[in-house]
Amino acid sequence: MKENNITDILDLTFTVNEEVFGQVTERELKSGGSNIQVTEKNKKEYIERMAKWRVERGVVQQTEALVRGFYEVVDTRLVSVFDARELELVIAGTAEIDLIDWRSSTEYRGGYHDGHIVIRWFWAVVEHFNNEQRLRLLQFVTGTSSVPYEGFAALRGSNGPRRFCIEKWGKITSLPRAHTCFNRLDLPPYLSYTMLYEKLLIAVEETSTFGLE
Repeated sequence: MKENNITDILDLTFTVNEEVFGQVTERELKSGGSNIQVTEKNKKEYIERMAKWRVERGVVQQTEALVRGFYEVVDTRLVSVFDARELELVIAGTAEIDLIDWRSSTEYRGGYHDGHIVIRWFWAVVEHFNNEQRLRLLQFVTGTSSVPYEGFAALRGSNGPRRFCIEKWGKITSLPRAHTCFNRLDLPPYLSYTMLYEKLLIAVEETSTFGLE
């Protein structure tokens, strides 16, 4: 339609048919639209208005229903103090990784501790990663690629608050293993930074194919 001449071809007006609960209703795309024929001269406006309706008006009732449901479980007074970006942060968390916060909020098991050489290599690898790779690592271990707005200390597992944890496990030939319900990474005692980097990178890049329990 946009690229072709529609003169005497299409019999359209500035209206759209909307189906709501099985009932079809004609909606005007502009005031008096049912009496305005779409022509070669005004087709650009028709296309723009139709696209706008599809994006905005086409889901208005669904959006209104979602909002009503949201306010049935959340007191309006609790969210009225937030703007749109702040509310998104509270609900979805942040995608920016704070390495200092992550490290200071991590627990260790099986003989690992913050000063252990393997753990020092681990954090050196994470520091070397770009933000996307860090998010993939976080998703591999926790099942989510976002951080609570309160920070890593507020991470939750399947049964409540559960901090990021690294446990010594397995042979050096093994790949890292994750327990997403417990936010735990089983990390073998690799013999070098390079070995740890290579194994962890595989885990990050192949999250969907192995290692999740």
